[in-house]
Amino acid sequence: MSAVPDFAELSEDWQQLWDNKTRFQRHDVSAEEFYPQRAGVLAEFGKVVCISCGYFVENEEGRQFRLRSFFGDDEQVLLSDFAQVLKNHFDKKAFVLCAHNGKEFDFPYVARRMVVHQIPLPSSLDIGGLKPWEVPHLDTLEMWKFGDRKNYTSIKLLTKLLDIPTPKDDIDGSQVGEVYWVEKNLERIVTYCEKDTVTVARLYLRLSGNGKLNDEEIHFPD
Repeated sequence: MSAVPDFAELSEDWQQLWDNKTRFQRHDVSAEEFYPQRAGVLAEFGKVVCISCGYFVENEEGRQFRLRSFFGDDEQVLLSDFAQVLKNHFDKKAFVLCAHNGKEFDFPYVARRMVVHQIPLPSSLDIGGLKPWEVPHLDTLEMWKFGDRKNYTSIKLLTKLLDIPTPKDDIDGSQVGEVYWVEKNLERIVTYCEKDTVTVARLYLRLSGNGKLNDEEIHFPD
């Protein structure tokens, strides 16, 4: 989502930088009109208010998908907490990060915002210089592409096609800024992010031939 609610709240320098950055994307739309549409997806002009993530474990009770969210108005605290969890528990070769279009958006976006706040990158995001097969990232979009480089399929379309419950039953990513800045409803955003995370888990299982994720397998650890 955008770092500030309106283009007018940017300083003159930042307004000019936004104008320069988006000049060839806007077509006939003004820089001011374009800001609420696209600022949230550009890490230089955006802000993270929620990261929801989950991981699979096997224990005596069977498989569990454990879900956790990091959220709040202070982006630096949120990202620091998330980075610490990655370093403490998921910086081993046995773990990979998975998202839908994560390689093009989620993972670089979070890494860039960590750099802005001078947060040391966990190894799972610090991938500079790695060979493609060394990068610990999995992308359900790539799994669905089956080598087709030109194809993009939204998670909304894939969930409809594969009969997986959609996370877009309330809001979608384009509405997050309005929900945060106008409604001031962070809880609604967290719910959306958690649904999205569960959907990615279900999509991964389907694409990898590992069955379904049932509601009773989803847990919120203390």
